[in-house]
Amino acid sequence: LLLLCLIYLPFILHNLTILLPSRISQRLSTAFYFFIYNCLWIVLLLPTDIAPKILANFLSNEKKISYNGCVAQFFFFPLFVTTEGFLLAVMAFDRFSAICAPLLYPVCMLQKVCVRLVTGSYICGVINSVVQTGFTLSLHFCEENRLDHFFCDVPALIEISCVDTFVNEIVLFVFSAFIIIATTMVILVSYAYILSTVLKIPSSQHRSETFPTCGSHIAVLSLFHGTVFFMYAQPGTIASPQQNKIIAVLYTLIIPMLNPLIYSLRNRDVKDAVKRKLCRK
Repeated sequence: LLLLCLIYLPFILHNLTILLPSRISQRLSTAFYFFIYNCLWIVLLLPTDIAPKILANFLSNEKKISYNGCVAQFFFFPLFVTTEGFLLAVMAFDRFSAICAPLLYPVCMLQKVCVRLVTGSYICGVINSVVQTGFTLSLHFCEENRLDHFFCDVPALIEISCVDTFVNEIVLFVFSAFIIIATTMVILVSYAYILSTVLKIPSSQHRSETFPTCGSHIAVLSLFHGTVFFMYAQPGTIASPQQNKIIAVLYTLIIPMLNPLIYSLRNRDVKDAVKRKLCRK
């Protein structure tokens, strides 16, 4: 826990360093990088919803959180996670449009279209967050409110409730399953077409130029969707708090810290933009 907290501040600085090239390079003004930087902002905000309170509790030796602080955590957390999931699906569709229909890509991915897709992702996040928060606030808690988790997550709150939580569990499962299935289907169909198109390219050099960005995206997708699925979209996860805590650490702290590294270190355009800026300085 201490190690994760110590990594948090360098993680923020690193994210801001990656976001900086979007302002200094015209080559990074395409639709795909617009989606990447929106996704990186979400990745920056997701641990920020949790890590400061973890650090405060660790330094003060108190394991407490106020009611309002808990509500804020379980409101913003599903908002950020859902928005990131839809943004990753939008990025897969963007890669499909760019690789499978390059002549139509400038028409399909106009600036207003990109803004609408990003706005729609945020709206989906807000809807899921409002629904989950509304049902969670209807719960009643008895005796000692000891949360067997390191932040206020919906499954952990359902577990300590002293009323019937069947409806809450169904709502959590249905919304989570729908979001994961919908975004995963977009991603799988998009990359099936992309793979088919790339394999038809006669030049191995052109194929090798296409795979790095897509490979980075697939790595992020696998990490994100895999952990979220095991946390929310399978029956019986609420009955396993220890497993939930381990998985939650992965997708709340570790994976968000890895995502910027995956995108930046494997993307030549981002590295070139940073190098040119440093050379000018």
